[in-house]
Amino acid sequence: MARLARALAAAAASAALAGACSRGARDGAQPVRFWGLGREGEVVRELVPEFERRNPGIRVTVQQIPWTAAHEKLLTAFVGGAPPDLAQLGNTWIPEFAAIGALVPLDERIAASRTIAPERYFEGIWQTNVIDARVYGIPWYVDTRVLFYRADILRQAGYAQAPRTWAEWRETMEKIRSRPGAAYSILLPTNEWEQLTILGLQRDSPLLSGGGRHGDFSGAAFREAADWYVGLYRDRLAPVVSYTQVGNPYQEFARGYFAMWITGPWNLGEFRRRLSPEQQDLWMTAPLPAPDASSAWPGVSFAGGSSLAIFRASPRAEAAWRFAEYLAEPEVQSKFYALAGDLPARREAWDAPPLAGDAKAAAFRTQLTRVEPLPRVPEWEQIAQKIPEDLEAAIRGRQNVAASLAALDADVDRILEKRRWLLARAEAKRGR
Repeated sequence: MARLARALAAAAASAALAGACSRGARDGAQPVRFWGLGREGEVVRELVPEFERRNPGIRVTVQQIPWTAAHEKLLTAFVGGAPPDLAQLGNTWIPEFAAIGALVPLDERIAASRTIAPERYFEGIWQTNVIDARVYGIPWYVDTRVLFYRADILRQAGYAQAPRTWAEWRETMEKIRSRPGAAYSILLPTNEWEQLTILGLQRDSPLLSGGGRHGDFSGAAFREAADWYVGLYRDRLAPVVSYTQVGNPYQEFARGYFAMWITGPWNLGEFRRRLSPEQQDLWMTAPLPAPDASSAWPGVSFAGGSSLAIFRASPRAEAAWRFAEYLAEPEVQSKFYALAGDLPARREAWDAPPLAGDAKAAAFRTQLTRVEPLPRVPEWEQIAQKIPEDLEAAIRGRQNVAASLAALDADVDRILEKRRWLLARAEAKRGR
């Protein structure tokens, strides 16, 4: 059944390629196939006409792929020899596709480009595309996490601004929780890996050790972060619920069930749509607190988002690169933000409307100067899902934090077993 599915996917990819080629052949233009994921694959079509007007010799065909199916479809297309010319890849996927030889290194094209240069991007975001000192993707839009909070509730608790250290953060949460009729201070869904991972990064945990061969979650740095994190549930500052158990988090935020939420840029639009006009002054955003006063502020968050990558099998790499350069232009990035709500990767786009005057988006700009890549190993997404699974026992008080982290390291080591074998084999070959 799996073979049949792969064969059908490869056939579909080949048919799409043939259709694009025939379209290009009819009008004498060179066809470029672009795969966009989710809503981005839908709205990017609105940017194509201007590119084709400027580049009459190129025709871009956009195929929209659901996020839930994208990873498998991209792998199937690569194995079947019919990948897109250019594709949107989540930047945590870049290491995997680079490792299997699917992507074209872009260093020479970047060096010759008048549009794209590393210094025009947030450094931590750019680094997510660098594998073994070679660049395999161009940041398209960015993602990270900041603190959304009820400014009115913080003022009632005696705070004019968001906390800047973990100690201030904890103190603020305790005062919020002590208010008459208060429920909880912060929402930390138990099925999400991002929040605890961020706290670990802030404590300088490498997350993995030995060049990505083993888990390092039992290490002192991550353990300190996990102790602090689990303590928020133990002391009833955060409800022990998964995201799906919250119901309508926007409604619960508006009624004060919780006053803080570590979340991402898509919620700028969601808060504006889901909260009433009279509630818009109740909420604000802030960069994440740092571990202590001696640490640089803001505290580190992770570097996420999507990148543009050219597949090695593409016979139209130059035309695909021209489309990637176009999508990287600051004006086009600003237009894409207006269409999709995705934060631009280019720094210059933040100096133009609508972002330049958006006070609630400003926290993201500050935070993006302090982001770090997640471990650049193909197995990271599997590892990430294990973090909330193995920590749930500690959160619910069924075992201590040390035992949960030991279980997590054991799971991670099993996930990385093949990686260790491949690396050992490669080292043995070099030693001959």
